[in-house]
Amino acid sequence: MSAAEGPLVVGVDTSTQSTKALVVDASTGQVVASGQAPHTVSTGAGRESDPRQWWDALREALHQCGEAAHEAAAVSIGGQQHGLVTLDAHGDPVRPALLWNDVRSAPQARRLVEELGGPKAWAERTGSVPGPSFTVTKWAWLAEHEPDAVRATAAVRLPHDYLTEHLTGEGTTDRGDASGTGWWASGTERYDEEVLAHVGLDPALLPRIAQPGEVAGTVHARDELPFSKGTLVAAGTGDNAAAALGLGLRPGTAVLSLGTSGTVYAVSTRRPADPTGTVAGFADARGDWLPLACTLNCTLAVDRVAALLGLDREAVEPGAGVTLLPYLDGERTPNLPHASGLLHGLRHDTTGGQLLQAAYDGAVHSLLGALDLVLDPDADRSAPLLLIGGGARGTAWQQTVRRLSGRPVQVPEAKELVALGAAAQAAGLLTGEDPAAVARRWGTAHGPVLDAVDRDEETLARIAGVLSDAAPLLEREPNKD
Repeated sequence: MSAAEGPLVVGVDTSTQSTKALVVDASTGQVVASGQAPHTVSTGAGRESDPRQWWDALREALHQCGEAAHEAAAVSIGGQQHGLVTLDAHGDPVRPALLWNDVRSAPQARRLVEELGGPKAWAERTGSVPGPSFTVTKWAWLAEHEPDAVRATAAVRLPHDYLTEHLTGEGTTDRGDASGTGWWASGTERYDEEVLAHVGLDPALLPRIAQPGEVAGTVHARDELPFSKGTLVAAGTGDNAAAALGLGLRPGTAVLSLGTSGTVYAVSTRRPADPTGTVAGFADARGDWLPLACTLNCTLAVDRVAALLGLDREAVEPGAGVTLLPYLDGERTPNLPHASGLLHGLRHDTTGGQLLQAAYDGAVHSLLGALDLVLDPDADRSAPLLLIGGGARGTAWQQTVRRLSGRPVQVPEAKELVALGAAAQAAGLLTGEDPAAVARRWGTAHGPVLDAVDRDEETLARIAGVLSDAAPLLEREPNKD
């Protein structure tokens, strides 16, 4: 084991496509060991994964960490949000988990909003207007399409809950991840009994909500894992709340996360409630709030466009009036669950590099459209944007964000911020510190700052115009014949 100044902790990121584990020195933030194992996701109409592969991937990632994992004193799981995990009376999956980017529940989302008072009432009740990503809509879809699966369900969990329960043997979640379900009331910070009754979900099937800083339990599955007896388990949280911890975010600092999905968020002391549904009023993992807007199409969509063109992802060329809306999986922001990709302005002299740049522009435009909405009114709009996620180190992504935002961009040098945030939460169990303060002590947000450039108003206006003009096409439901 590498010489460490303090106790070791483990932070886990169970994302859409893989599980990563970091063993971190709680005193310095130094990563002393790491491991990673992949997941598979279904293709076709839905997006599903077998939860058992998450557990297998966690075990593999931890074993890759070697002796350092055995010496860890605490562990925490950060995970993909919204996914619906249904378990039977033996704790086994009833069916594959419905993931956040499965948009088949769009009709159920519309009905639920209408049946329980409309968008404003939902925003005031839960902090968010549920779209097809939210867990409550997926439960409604399952009840309508697979009633036998609903009848067989003895427990309902989120992805990070599933792994935490495997560690401790106890069903727990946290306020950050619970706030993305649609059945957690942000005003009372409890499960909403009216919403649960409306969708026919017994609250007894849901996990206990652990409070920030609370120990969820200790590792009981020691025969399968390299942990020692008595290893503490934190409550864990959703991936965006974990990344906010990993950055040590203070209120007013905006984050753009470029991953399979794109997100823009900021910590706030004010409980959000956006009746337009653009901003999800999530809770953070500390006791504050995390207003957030999410797009379904980010790095994966742009990489797909690059592959179709036979280009490297960095092979962009300055645009020439071409617009590409890369809504390959439908879209969440703007709320267009049935949309597909749209190309406008193609000419004889349009190059592949210009089409690729247009895909970057379309993806970033969706994120920046919600930027002002997630920030408090008194936030400094000239402060650097923190750029994180898999795309953050790509030059094309960096330059596109600079050009379309007109703001300086800071790229933290720390990698795997979700896992680092989970590690900071685990460290907080040992030291009694605020996990965000732990991350600030570790210096996770430090990194180069790219100066601001003039905002490209012409491109922003052109994309907005195409989006408006194409609304009838983008909103059209596919033929069911």
